[in-house]
Formats: sequence, structure tokens, C-alpha cells
Amino acid sequence: MKKKQVLLGMSGGVDSSVAAALLIDQGYEVYGVTLKLWQHEGEEEMPWQSRSCCKVGVAKHVAKQLGIPYEVIDLKEEFRGAVVEDFIRGYLQGETPNPCVRCNEQIKFGAFVALAVERGMDYLATGHYARIVYDSLDRRHVLQRAVDETKDQSYFLYRLKQDQLAKVLFPLGSIRKSQVWKRAETLGLPPEVLTESQEICFVTQGDYRGFLEAEAPESVHAGKGEMMTSNGDVLGQHPGIAFYTVGQRRGLGISTGERQYVVRLDATRNQVIIGKEEDLYRSNFWADQLNWVSVQGISDLLQAEVKVRYRGPLIPANLISIGQDRVRVELEQPQRAITPGQSVVFYRGETVLGGGIISASRDSDEKP
Repeated sequence: MKKKQVLLGMSGGVDSSVAAALLIDQGYEVYGVTLKLWQHEGEEEMPWQSRSCCKVGVAKHVAKQLGIPYEVIDLKEEFRGAVVEDFIRGYLQGETPNPCVRCNEQIKFGAFVALAVERGMDYLATGHYARIVYDSLDRRHVLQRAVDETKDQSYFLYRLKQDQLAKVLFPLGSIRKSQVWKRAETLGLPPEVLTESQEICFVTQGDYRGFLEAEAPESVHAGKGEMMTSNGDVLGQHPGIAFYTVGQRRGLGISTGERQYVVRLDATRNQVIIGKEEDLYRSNFWADQLNWVSVQGISDLLQAEVKVRYRGPLIPANLISIGQDRVRVELEQPQRAITPGQSVVFYRGETVLGGGIISASRDSDEKP
């Protein structure tokens, strides 16, 4: 019987390298591909562990070690348009975007799945920690959390569609990271590669503020605005709301005798709203740009658990439908620094129901 063919995304990290080995063990015919998404000036001379998400040298080494075909595909232009420009635009609008969510949606499981189909591959695979099961009763593919809850990445995958889930394999979803490390030792990986990748792959030097200054100088020259309390008292000036995030305490440049935090950003008025830590807690907010990955959606009200950030806890909540593409999320327990632009993901047990982009947060029935 002919082996099933799998196009595997190989970032050059430990996880995708071990995923390649596991797929071969399971009898698949594996084709390794590295997506070239971003490159800073002089990056080719940087050590492997200091580069962005595309460690070509490592991926090529592993492919040779395993005896599988390997190539590099340049998607830098698509990545900039779909992910980097969205990242910059979000900060200029006073939001805190999540580029990993957009990259998975548009590039890794958008353009990459299309490539797998175009080449006649049976599946696409990545080194993400998540699981996919098929519900024969509802005839739907269901996205689930990984067995290793400490490494689970389902939060970043909620925007996948049914046709994509049908083509995707997650070899690491049913094993623990300790097992991955053990298998990695057999692949001859250089010691400096055995590190976890950084959070934002294209911000390889400095922080996001320096990246914005380099890539979007208009964010620096957007004009000063007011830093003020929610009561309207002006506390000072700010150089641009793109350089502030909800929950930020350091670097505010004001002194009131008390600890002060950014509690809200008003892009329309170009204002940074300052308050005390208790002002950061919210019990309800709105989300739009919804995607229901494992279910059809909701018509009225749905009880679920939600995450408002990747490392955050699962919080019981009511999801109230407001039109076709918006929900109001009412939390059982108030949460700190709910941030517009970030994702909220809806869970029920092990299953990822779906999610959306946080659009506003406040403790009232007032519409945002």
C-alpha cells in the first residue's frame, strides 16, 4: 500500500524536528519545508538560536539526518502583508495584537495548507501541541487541547477552519514535552538549538517598541497626546499610544505618589487612561471577528470556559450572542488587564469551541 504523503513545516526547532521523526515512525512519507517568513539585516550570520522562526540550517541538518526531501519556500511578502502589517496597525490603533494567531490563520494553515493541496499531499503537519479528533455524530473535526497542558498551543489555533483541520496532523499533541526532549537527543541536534523559541519571531532584537520605530516611524511622530485619569484629570503627555499596553506600570513618566497603570487606550482621542491596579479588573467585555472551530456557533447563550491570554487560567463564563459576528463575554470572576486586540478562546472541557478578538471591556451594559 502506498504511504500517505505529509508536507511538514520544519522551523528548525526541537518540536518540528521531533515531529518529522515521529511521522516517519508512523509510516508516513515526509517532505520537509521551511517557510522563510522574515529576515533582519545580517541575520544569516546570527547563531541559530538567535534567529527568527526560520532556522534553515537546523531544519536542513535534521532532514538530511532523517533522509527526507527538504526545501525552503519564501513567503516573506505574504507574511509581511498578513501578519506584520496587522501587528503594526493594531498598535497604532491602541490595541495589542497577537501575531501568532494571525500567522497560524493566514500563513501556516492558510497558504501552507493550500500548498499541500496543490502538491497533492494527503496531509500537512506541524510541531504544534494540540489534538484533532473526528466527531462522527456531528460529522465535524474537533480541535482539542494537548495532553501536555503545560505546552498546549490550542489557544493559538482557534481560527482554523473545518477544511484545514481535515488536512492537518499534530504528531506532538498526544505526548509530553519530556518525551520530545528524549527523542530529540537521537537527532544529533546542536546543543544551542535545544532552547525554546521566542514569543514574537520577527522581533529578534530589542522589544516591540524598537520594532515599531524601525518599521513604522509614523508611530513615533503620530503626535503627543494626553495621559489622564478616567475622571478627566490630565497627568502629562505621551509620545504615541502605540508604545503603551493595558496593564503597563513602568515607563509612564508620571509621578502621583501611588502606583499607576495603563487601564485603557483611546485611539480616537489619542489618550492614555491611567488608574490604580483595581481599575484593571473587568468582569465583562465584547469580542468580534469570531471563528467557531469545533461547533457551528451559538444562537443565544452558551456556557463555557474562556482564556483571555495564552498563559491565563480557564474562567467560567456566559457567552451571549450579539449578531452574527459578536459576543458579549460575562466572566464568573473578574480578570486583570483584558486587552483589546488580544484573543479570547472558548473551551468546553478538552474541546476548543472557537474564539474571537477582544474589542472592548467594561463593567456595565453600555455598548462600546
